[in-house]
Amino acid sequence: MPSFLDPQHLISTFGLIGILAIVFAESGLLIGFFLPGDSLLFTTGLLVADGTYLHQPLWLICLLVSIAAVLGDQFGYLFGRRFGPALFRRPDSRLFKQENLTRARGFFERYGARSIVLARFVPIVRTFTPIVAGASHMHYRTFLIYNVIGGMLWSCGVTTLGYFLGQVAFVRSNIELILIGIVVVSVVPVAVELLRARRRSRSAQAEQH
Repeated sequence: MPSFLDPQHLISTFGLIGILAIVFAESGLLIGFFLPGDSLLFTTGLLVADGTYLHQPLWLICLLVSIAAVLGDQFGYLFGRRFGPALFRRPDSRLFKQENLTRARGFFERYGARSIVLARFVPIVRTFTPIVAGASHMHYRTFLIYNVIGGMLWSCGVTTLGYFLGQVAFVRSNIELILIGIVVVSVVPVAVELLRARRRSRSAQAEQH
């Protein structure tokens, strides 16, 4: 992982302000999709437990990160609502790929309002789903409710997990391996939903026969 994307390097360099800025950007800015999200929050919790670089209490960091995550999605939603149609016609560039937007749109169409919560735990999709929700003119109140729920679950959940697991010697000695595992685990909610959808589809087909 390049040093400028290494969570511990980012936190040691920019501190809490950097964490909040990255969470905001990765939650709803087009250029934020490549930034670390899950691994950054996990490392944040770990460093809070160690008292390294971060000296604020866990509850305060979870609160601030949740606010940054919710505001990031809010920005993405408003951006998508304003520029959505033009965005889907935008050509690919170094920092923008239509396939990422298309992937998020498919995710949104499959899961509807639940996608706002589920997408929080899926890298890249997390960035583009609020933009797609805005472009699709999802009811704002519905979006806001799911945005707050998803933002809090993701921010508090991953950060708190890092805080408690960070006090385990094995985890601290194998942090790089753990961070890779986090990325893998982040797709579990989607896998569960896919399995449920298949079961419902099979049940519906069986009933028809």
